[in-house]
Amino acid sequence: MQRSILEGFGAILSGKVVTLMIGVITTPILYRLLGPSSYGVYAFLLSTFALYMIFVSSGVTEGVRKFLAEDRDRPDWERRVVGFYLRLAFVLGVVGAGLIVVATRTGLVARYAGPEFAPYFYLLAAMVLLAQFRAVNRRTLMGFGLERYSEPIKAGNRILFVCLAIPLVYVGYGVTGVLVGTIVANAVVVVAGIALVHRELSVTRAVRSSADGLPWRSLMSFNTLSIVLVLLMMSLYHVDILLLQWFTDSTSVGHYKAALQMAEFLWFVPLAIQMVFVQSMSNLWSNDRVARVTKVTSVSTRYTFLLTAVMALGLAALADVVVPLYYGPQAEPAVTPLLILLPGALGFALARPILAASQGKGDLAAPIAATGVAAGLNLGLNLLLIPRYGMVGAAAATSVGYGAMFLFHVASARHLGFDPLADARLARIAVTVALAAVPILAFPTVIGDPAALVVVPPVGLAAFLACAFGTGALDRGEVRELLRSTPLAPYLAAVERRLATDGGYDE
Repeated sequence: MQRSILEGFGAILSGKVVTLMIGVITTPILYRLLGPSSYGVYAFLLSTFALYMIFVSSGVTEGVRKFLAEDRDRPDWERRVVGFYLRLAFVLGVVGAGLIVVATRTGLVARYAGPEFAPYFYLLAAMVLLAQFRAVNRRTLMGFGLERYSEPIKAGNRILFVCLAIPLVYVGYGVTGVLVGTIVANAVVVVAGIALVHRELSVTRAVRSSADGLPWRSLMSFNTLSIVLVLLMMSLYHVDILLLQWFTDSTSVGHYKAALQMAEFLWFVPLAIQMVFVQSMSNLWSNDRVARVTKVTSVSTRYTFLLTAVMALGLAALADVVVPLYYGPQAEPAVTPLLILLPGALGFALARPILAASQGKGDLAAPIAATGVAAGLNLGLNLLLIPRYGMVGAAAATSVGYGAMFLFHVASARHLGFDPLADARLARIAVTVALAAVPILAFPTVIGDPAALVVVPPVGLAAFLACAFGTGALDRGEVRELLRSTPLAPYLAAVERRLATDGGYDE
């Protein structure tokens, strides 16, 4: 199972890296082409769409991934599960798209969002059905353990989106162009996804298969609770955007969204861990391997803490330079909210592997309670601080809500019977961060802005790693073992042989 987790993680991480690179390149282009105000409109539409899709999609996508990964001694288990969720996805997708059309035609959208938003919501309706099947196809592949296919599909979707959306925006179609690009990219990816799923089992036979023999109570309970859990999770992502649009203006939303997206760059590795953990941990839980769950989760939490912390320190040190350089001079107001968001983004990163391990057990009551308390805290603070302090208040409230996720999910995990901090070495990591923060944060003030962009990343990483090995937050042996499970393994073996030959390596 260790090997399968690492293989799945590697595939997902590779996809995340590609997607991240695409986002790094295209986000500032869209920000500059649309301008802060239109970018704020786009951010509002994305937040609205993401929250709406929770009710349409979450129970389906989480359910198919979990139940396909379980070992069940039932005839045609995989075909019945896939068929059930494909039928459910179609019904929910059609209903979801229809409700948006009805709400737009009856004037509800114009009344509550503004008449200028009505045309956009017709496009969102088309996005609902396509996004539904794109997500179901991808999660089905993940349930089969085929991350090597699911992640290229996601990356391909982003590449198609960029190739379509940016030219449309450039020639003057604005937010409409971005949404049309999204729709066409999703349509292509849906066809590709169905073809890949069909290679594993007949999609036609799956859709026609009987649902007899499926554990209805388990499926429906997990689907319903997944919707609640994802709704609470997504509220942490989007409540601040929606409330900012309500209390301020689209320009403030645009600046804040820019800061939020840069802070979320810290999550690309934790998100990869979270994605692979649900199906991997489902298998471990179904075989009652609780000790293994504790070991894998606590080590993953430690690595997540180390990696995210050094990235957060580097971003904090260079924020004054990076934000205007990345988004343009007009984005300077985003620097302050970014700095405020970083501590919370680190806390949320730590919560991700813990939450995924808890989801794998299938008992979602404790994770829902933990996420609900954090989401309630986040909502309350945003309502309190945004009217007074605008996007700075939103950043402070969201940072607290993000950070609270880690604390509450540690308690949730222990309630479920595993300890995500058993080998997390939090005290050693805290000392590492404190020691490394001094040179990393000091370098930009000493050497100046242009040089800092070149010097701080490598020198800061070297200082951080030296502190991590010095405090015992990292061990040489486990790092070598981890690297042996990556494409770097042949090079690592060659280096070790060379060191042994030269007498410079002592096991």
